[in-house]
Amino acid sequence: MTNEINIMSQIMLRTGRVLGDYMRPYFVAELNTSHFGDIDLAKEMIRKAAAVGCDCVKFQSWSPESLYSKDFQKENRVATRIIKKFALSGEELKALSDFARGAGVDFSSTPYSFQEAQFLATECGAPFIKIASMELDNLPYLRDVASLGVPLVLSTGMGTLEEIRIAVATLLESGAASIALLHCTSIYPAEPRDIRLNNILGLRTEFPEIPIGYSDHSVGSEVACASVALGACLVEKHFTLDSSKIGMDNQMATEPEEMGHLISSCNNVYQSLGGAGRILSTAEYEQRSKMRRSMVAAKDLNAGDALTADLVKFARPGDGISPASAPSFFGKRLRSNISIGSLITPEQIET
Repeated sequence: MTNEINIMSQIMLRTGRVLGDYMRPYFVAELNTSHFGDIDLAKEMIRKAAAVGCDCVKFQSWSPESLYSKDFQKENRVATRIIKKFALSGEELKALSDFARGAGVDFSSTPYSFQEAQFLATECGAPFIKIASMELDNLPYLRDVASLGVPLVLSTGMGTLEEIRIAVATLLESGAASIALLHCTSIYPAEPRDIRLNNILGLRTEFPEIPIGYSDHSVGSEVACASVALGACLVEKHFTLDSSKIGMDNQMATEPEEMGHLISSCNNVYQSLGGAGRILSTAEYEQRSKMRRSMVAAKDLNAGDALTADLVKFARPGDGISPASAPSFFGKRLRSNISIGSLITPEQIET
């Protein structure tokens, strides 16, 4: 399929997987905090994500210190306790990365400090590092992460086009080897009217050498499928085993059965796109002989009659003289009698 399409841009992950516009999408299950800090639950989520066809499971590498100021922590003790409870240690992240590898699925995470990013790159062997939308204007951080030489996936939620331009330029100037951008609406959940999915096309026009994906915060699978129709190289979707549990973003996350359906539907959309060139399949050529029309006698005809337009009509099947080629036979005489409604074949017409 990719030979039929002009692949505008590509990046290669550290696993060797290539991501590109209009290529088979790479599906990322965003586990966020839906593991509730429970490692056994996180492992079960990895197993389920792999089983339904996800290419990657993604976690959050954070702590109260890498997210919040001391003042915020003092004033927002509940939020601080939640982050502390749901945070995964380096040892736990490493164990989960090893577990994911054994389950046949990629592992990545979103870090919120350079040390966390460095750990993912060196200890966990993450195929890429995700940069959260909130870091779009954090230029010192972008410079640091770019220096790691790891493929980067930058989410663009809450960002103006100018902020995205500056962030991309900063990453490239700081040595980033490869970048993918994700269109994102940082609302949980995002309503269709706020998603503006055509931003995928806008970003592709603005950054023709960078593949564009989509971080989906909507409920359901329709928008993710539509993003694939627009050529999204990566589709990220929040993932949970039970969306009825109260959690930070857990209620808008997707359960395994629906995630499997989403992936299947997106892959069907991808398969259905084909190339821009007009190519008919063998099956469609076969349909022509069944569904198109051929020239038939509009009345009983006799041998020696000169064939004219008023003596014929056109009906299925389409394996005889087509309406387009019929005029070339007009004025010629018939070799044999032909009863009304019967096909008129070239052999029955004098040359």
